[in-house]
Amino acid sequence: MSDPIISLVAVGLISIACQFFAYKIKLPAILPLLIVGITVGPVLGLLDADLLLGDLLFPIVSLSVAIILFEGSLTLRVNDLSGHGSMVRNLCTVGALITWVVAAPVAHYALSMSWEMAFLFGAIVTVTGPTVIVPMLRTVRPSSKISNILRWEGIIIDPIGALLAVLVFEYIVSTQDALTHTLFAFAKTIGVGTVFGVLSGYLMGLVLRNNLVPHYLVNTAVLTLMLGVFEGSNLIAHESGLLTVTIMGMWLANMKRVEVESILEFKETLSVLLISGLFILLASRIELGSILNLGWESVIVLLAIMFVARPISVFISSIGSKFTWRELALLSWIAPRGIVAAAVSALFALKLEALNYAQVDLLVPMVFLVIIATVVLQSLTSVRVAKLLGQRAPAPHGFLIFGGGLFARMFAKELIKLDVRVSIADTNWESISNARMEGIPTYFGNPMSDHASRTLDLSIFGKVLVISPYKQLNPLITYHFEHLIGKGSAISLSNNESKKLASHQLSESYAKKLVLFSEDVNYSKLAGYVAKGGVIKTTKISEEFTYEDYEQEYGSRLVLLCAIEPKGRVHIYTSLQKVKVKPDWKIVSLIKAEK
Repeated sequence: MSDPIISLVAVGLISIACQFFAYKIKLPAILPLLIVGITVGPVLGLLDADLLLGDLLFPIVSLSVAIILFEGSLTLRVNDLSGHGSMVRNLCTVGALITWVVAAPVAHYALSMSWEMAFLFGAIVTVTGPTVIVPMLRTVRPSSKISNILRWEGIIIDPIGALLAVLVFEYIVSTQDALTHTLFAFAKTIGVGTVFGVLSGYLMGLVLRNNLVPHYLVNTAVLTLMLGVFEGSNLIAHESGLLTVTIMGMWLANMKRVEVESILEFKETLSVLLISGLFILLASRIELGSILNLGWESVIVLLAIMFVARPISVFISSIGSKFTWRELALLSWIAPRGIVAAAVSALFALKLEALNYAQVDLLVPMVFLVIIATVVLQSLTSVRVAKLLGQRAPAPHGFLIFGGGLFARMFAKELIKLDVRVSIADTNWESISNARMEGIPTYFGNPMSDHASRTLDLSIFGKVLVISPYKQLNPLITYHFEHLIGKGSAISLSNNESKKLASHQLSESYAKKLVLFSEDVNYSKLAGYVAKGGVIKTTKISEEFTYEDYEQEYGSRLVLLCAIEPKGRVHIYTSLQKVKVKPDWKIVSLIKAEK
């Protein structure tokens, strides 16, 4: 493509098409992005990233990696790490160290890499990544314990692994001078990165906490200031910027009374665009010959990472924890590498090329080979492995309720009493705060966001109940989760007041999903019932007290919500399906207050 505008627009269109295709087939987006990048690059010769971007390629990759790491570090909360136990902490520290010290010597001896390059390669392949793991977990459906460990490992280890790679790279660059200067440069990088990261994170937190920036400028201000801090740190200490933005994001995420959710949502959108376009550009630079020229020795390195380093790191990290060997085996098998590994390897390869460093041509092909092998092999086999190990969870029967109003909270608490797994998601902080005080699991934010897909364990939810007053957001939530979980999995309250005006008519396809509880019940009515003293009550049906007796007792005061079998399966009442209740079943209903 000779016209750079056509090339850039084509990269954008192709990247979004790959993301959508991956979304439809429920596979990590990295696979189609990788295949398309190699196809339009070395195979067909339609895209040449070096020719297209020229001297801008290195700055674009560098800034993109900074944004991706900053967005990842914004999700790194200390409470979340401790809440998921010592296993996650060990995997991200001891486990990463084991992977590093296993991968590096094998790469050195098998591929004849220099020790410096081998340790840089080992540091890069320590990272997994939520963008690859989360779609895989939806398909594999392991237990919530395994799912949480893998998901949080992917979130936490991204900045940690990148930080390790930064430090190794700085050591490589510094070792070309005297030992004194090497130690000074190494300490300077760590010191400047840490001080700048903490100071910029703290000052940015104060700005956000005291609302010193207008709301509509917050996201833009944080992005531009973060990039300014990144480059300023680099000017003072070479390559300290990545460490700075990682620590800056972590500080912001853990600073009290600083809300980063809106910033995170903006950064997620930007990161998806950067990840998609960046991966196509990076994949287009790969020479197929360079991967093929790695030879059979590269297979030894790959096997060592997958079958030696990962199992050892998992088993050692589990010391002191109560895991079965089957759980540890599944944890050992699922560890795909993702975009951060690709981006960081390309970034450091470009920098080392500029320094004419020997063997740099081995780094990117070997990292991409690890990415391809782990993603493809584990995506295709993890379901079968989980079945063989008996670690695949049954079909999920939990409920995600979108909307944290009083009725939704009352309903959630009643279901929790009956041992039904429930979480409430809402974009309103007051609703979420009230739910948390009542002991209900919550998610604060948009449940359609990329952040939600990483941090909200969707594997436990069989249905999504839309019980919110947000008429513009409700249809999007309904369609999103119906596609994500399955047809009929997302149902919403009736919107029958919209029938009054022709301009408020709903699409026929969406109207069919407004069937929750009853066609005569909508959000306003439920809110009114509970405000006037209505209560949610569970009643057991028996031979002596039949369903007919139940209806007769409460009459028109009854709003049927769900019926629960003796084995615990929940049937939600809808206007399309009337549940046949049998003896020993329980009925959960809203009982209106007597007039």
